[in-house]
Amino acid sequence: MEVNKETVKKIAHLSRLQFTDQEEDKLVGEMTNILSWMEKLNELDTTTVEPLIHMSAELNVVREDIVKDELPHKNALLNAPKKDSDYFRVPKVIE
Repeated sequence: MEVNKETVKKIAHLSRLQFTDQEEDKLVGEMTNILSWMEKLNELDTTTVEPLIHMSAELNVVREDIVKDELPHKNALLNAPKKDSDYFRVPKVIE
């Protein structure tokens, strides 16, 4: 794939970005370098390589969830700027 200024302008438009002419020239070079590096990777024979599912064979150790009443409801409402009996009052965001 050839990267030129038109390609950079199209990608910029799709991603809602704006670049100066100097930045576009720089991006053409950088994108060309990235694609040439990817082409270099395509030269490798990967027919015997298993698809990678996880980056590591390590398992994530997680603890059981234990429900605790750490902060009583009354104390949680003490610093609330606005409250209504048992609830926090917040500005209306949904019509």
